[in-house]
Amino acid sequence: MPRAARGASPRRLPTGQAVATIAGELPARWVIHTVGPVYSRRQDRSAQLASCYTESLRVADELGARVVAFPAGSAVEEVRFVLYGQEMHGIFAAALSG
Repeated sequence: MPRAARGASPRRLPTGQAVATIAGELPARWVIHTVGPVYSRRQDRSAQLASCYTESLRVADELGARVVAFPAGSAVEEVRFVLYGQEMHGIFAAALSG
């Protein structure tokens, strides 16, 4: 596991970063941990929140993960998928339609 192997730990993870651990007894191979920003009415922390998702996907890619699930821990108003090619668009359209 690339990030975990370099000594990263979910306990000391900076906001917006991600690290993978084994999944223990969960029905998955890994769990990717990330620390989201604390909500603030005074500061725009959307870049930190976006980094959580970006870094989690980067770690998933390093691991060779083919499926990634995100809990709705933070309020997300919009999600954009950047898809290359009609085949990928068809896959996503089918998955999102139910």
